[in-house]
Formats: sequence, structure tokens, C-alpha cells
Amino acid sequence: MAQPGYGWIVVLGAAQYGGRPSPALERRLEAALALYQRGLAPRVAVAGGGLPGDRYSEGEVGCRYLRSKGIPREALLCETQSQTTYENLLFLKPHLSGRILLVTDAPHLPRALFLARLLGLKAEGHPVEGPYPLGYWLKETLYRLWLYLGLKPLPGGHGLRNPPPDASRSPGTPAKGP
Repeated sequence: MAQPGYGWIVVLGAAQYGGRPSPALERRLEAALALYQRGLAPRVAVAGGGLPGDRYSEGEVGCRYLRSKGIPREALLCETQSQTTYENLLFLKPHLSGRILLVTDAPHLPRALFLARLLGLKAEGHPVEGPYPLGYWLKETLYRLWLYLGLKPLPGGHGLRNPPPDASRSPGTPAKGP
């Protein structure tokens, strides 16, 4: 079980629908909220961009959700450009310090931790439990095998991108809206 002393709780991206968190993102956000309220870290980062045509990003929707639950704006960091788990972590990396606690679905957590450590982050994880289908577990196992073999982090995905030019400054704060 995670203990206090983390610099950050990091919520990895999951879908949002029209400015509202998907069930997967909401489970991650609720887990992060509970960890924050237990005092495990003073700050929460939420990562995730949007798909073409989306009005909102996963990061801004997640931050707005946590803000509505009482986390102060100054305790939130909203990353809104990333498209993959690797990018979630890469784009947040310049802003994170100390030990971080990754919050994501249980099947996704081992790969997320592998990528975080690949990027030199001092990461531990908090698995969000749920009724995950066998296909999700298998897909994540295959992704991890791909990584363990030393292949690129994103097979057939969006490709590897560099952080946006403004990644050295704060990724932003929650936007107003629904």
C-alpha cells in the first residue's frame, strides 16, 4: 500500500466525452482524489490530450473534475497535449520531482511503470481495480513484452513525438466549462 511522501500523484489519461470523464477516467480520478485526501502527495497531475475535433482534452477535463471535488487549483497540473502513455509521462516529466505515484487501470499499470522508469522517473503505482476484460490484460501484456524486448515504446501507435516546445513551462490549469 502506498505511503505518504510522494511529490506527485499522476493520473494517466483516459477518454473524455464532451467535457465529462469516461467511466475509466472517472475511476482513476476518484482513486487519485482519495489518495490526495489521505495526504500521500501535495499535488496531482492529470495527463492527456484530445482527439481531432474534441473541444476538451483529457487533462483539462480531469483537472476540472478534481477541482470540483475540492482539490485547489494550485495543487493541480494539467497536461493537455499527449496522445499516449509514453507522452503522458514524457510531457509531464519536466514538471515532476521526487517520487511519483501513478494512478491507472490495473492492467495498464505494469507498462506505465516500465515507461516511467525508462524515462528516469521515480515511480510507484496505484492500480485502479475494475471489471477489465481479458483482452485488455492480454493487450497490455503484449505491449510490455514489446517494451522488454527493447523495441520502440509505441508499436503502431501515434509514433514517438518530442514534448511540445512549451513543455518547460507549466502545462496549464483547468479550463472553465462543463
